Amino acid sequence: MNEITIRNNPERLRFEVLDGGTRIGQAAYVDDGGGHRIFYHTVIDGEYGGQGLAGRLAAQALDETVSAGLRIVPVCPYIKDYLGKHTQYAESIQKPTPALLAVLNNALAGRARR
Repeated sequence: MNEITIRNNPERLRFEVLDGGTRIGQAAYVDDGGGHRIFYHTVIDGEYGGQGLAGRLAAQALDETVSAGLRIVPVCPYIKDYLGKHTQYAESIQKPTPALLAVLNNALAGRARR
């Protein structure tokens, strides 16, 4: 294993976990343009499991989201679970609403058409 880094890749709308230059995990999101960041999928490659990388990824993604003044919208099961255990984010959480879910669905549908 090389040096593990975590970074936001706003062009790809995801926070990435990198081992050297190789992406080994991500927390994907959609920004609604209205102050919300909707997290919908978090994954770490299986061979890197059990090392706490998903937790590190979630912490950095959520910290950067809050620092940017955005509200966290947890759709991803991992992010939902993480937020349940880390109450310091409670004031920054926005429960998914039908309007926010529509933003997410439209964004994902747009990517599928490309």
